[in-house]
Amino acid sequence: MKSDASDAKKITNLNGYAARPRWSHDGKQIAFFYIEGAGGGGPLMAAPTTTGVIDTAIHNQRIAVLDVASGELRQVSPPDLHVYDYDWSPDDKMFVATAAPGPGDNNWWIAQIYTINSAKGNATSIYKPWFQVAVPRWSPDGKSIAFIEGLMSDEGFHGGDLFIMSADGRDVTNRTSSRKASVNSFFWQTPDRILLVEYIGGGSAISELNLADDSIRTVWKGQEGIHAFGNFPDLALSKDSKVAAAELSRYNSPPEVFAGPLGEWRQFTNNNAGLEANWGKAESIEWTNEGSNIQGWLVPPAKIDPGKKYPMVVLIHGGPSGVTTSEWPASFGMSRAIIAALSTRGYYVLLPNPRGSYGQGEDFTRANMKDFGGGDLRDDLAGADAAIKKYPIDPNRLGVTGWSYGGFMTMWTVTQTNRFRAAVAGAGIANWQSYYGQNLIDQWMIPFFGASVYDDPAVYEKSSPIRFIKNVKTPTLVIVGELDAECPASQSYEFWHALKTLGVPTKLIIYPGEGHLFIQPKHQADRLEQTVAWFDKYLR
Repeated sequence: MKSDASDAKKITNLNGYAARPRWSHDGKQIAFFYIEGAGGGGPLMAAPTTTGVIDTAIHNQRIAVLDVASGELRQVSPPDLHVYDYDWSPDDKMFVATAAPGPGDNNWWIAQIYTINSAKGNATSIYKPWFQVAVPRWSPDGKSIAFIEGLMSDEGFHGGDLFIMSADGRDVTNRTSSRKASVNSFFWQTPDRILLVEYIGGGSAISELNLADDSIRTVWKGQEGIHAFGNFPDLALSKDSKVAAAELSRYNSPPEVFAGPLGEWRQFTNNNAGLEANWGKAESIEWTNEGSNIQGWLVPPAKIDPGKKYPMVVLIHGGPSGVTTSEWPASFGMSRAIIAALSTRGYYVLLPNPRGSYGQGEDFTRANMKDFGGGDLRDDLAGADAAIKKYPIDPNRLGVTGWSYGGFMTMWTVTQTNRFRAAVAGAGIANWQSYYGQNLIDQWMIPFFGASVYDDPAVYEKSSPIRFIKNVKTPTLVIVGELDAECPASQSYEFWHALKTLGVPTKLIIYPGEGHLFIQPKHQADRLEQTVAWFDKYLR
């Protein structure tokens, strides 16, 4: 099609899933992901119901190349590799890719970096990482390859250090090892300069890295969380990396599109000018715990009366390799919408970024390895104490909630302390030992626990909420999608069943047809209403 989206023409007849098209540098070919004869979408989506003999069919995502003039379509990457990301070499003769043998949803955590001949299709592994790798990109002169490596718990939610190596995989160097930040995206500007997009604290920044001396210059820094690649990207750069466009929002500023020279963006759209924040004005708060500085966000009630104290809900983010940044809290996704809903009803909402989060460097992100629910819970509790000390919060009316790893942390929290009067555990994990054999992405666990459950069951047991279930007194609502591949409904059922048997007030809601990411608006709305109603019942 033309640049104005006119004269669109269909140029393929595919049977399967296609995504991420990229032009070759000479403009004659288009590469894209292709899963022939099957669907895609990844583990966030609802898992298909499986019956009969299991594990017989693996549909790998391959790089396909379309010759625009002739219409010829070739699948280039080997059929036994699932490709997660790729980049054309400057001469269009090779690809660099992150890939692993299928099944693809499970094996992203063990992906290696390959070069793939675009004509012959042969793949050569040039780098086997210690942790996870993402965003492989050729340098403009074709001599080097850069990528992100770090401890990452979720495909598509990147964070780590920037590494550079020669095009054949030699001379691997970490160029941001001492930086208190997590690189999530980057762009080569010249062979000796790279533009970094980073999480820093509870926000993000764009910085320029000079490879000659590893000096870094900050170009832009804000409270917003931005990233260019992976799931739900919201940043794009021009070919010369001098102009950028981004969708930006904050807790009290609705999303709009901004564009212009880097660091000098101006607002281009005004589509949400009519939206008003009917919740409290968020602020970044910091506290110290066990020698570390911890950052979080606090959203107050919409209206605060002098002399009155208010309930507070601690909202724990997923991951654990993730970060909460400032974003409009009335958009898609439970972690956003619940903030506005609670604030408007008179709650403080605390969103901590404890150890294990992005934003303070790799040592901080790796600080909860073999320690799920240990140091990160202590960081969260210290944050609650800091908020109570500074703001009019009633310490006897505290709630806790979260989704995914945040759901696990909710289950774990109520087994470790009785200071919370209500809890809502979304897509949680009750028993790490049984979970290992139930979920469809078990490879993610080994870097965090150090071994499989079959080799070291004790390390999984020590962080399992079910082990301490008799400690629970907190009324707990348990919510999950019926077809969740990442945190199966059986885990929520196990936790709910135990609470019900032990006489703890509880309720379980399993939403039909939903996966880890809820899709149907009616289910999103009901999940929100059920959550607010539960907290209202026990905290108001």
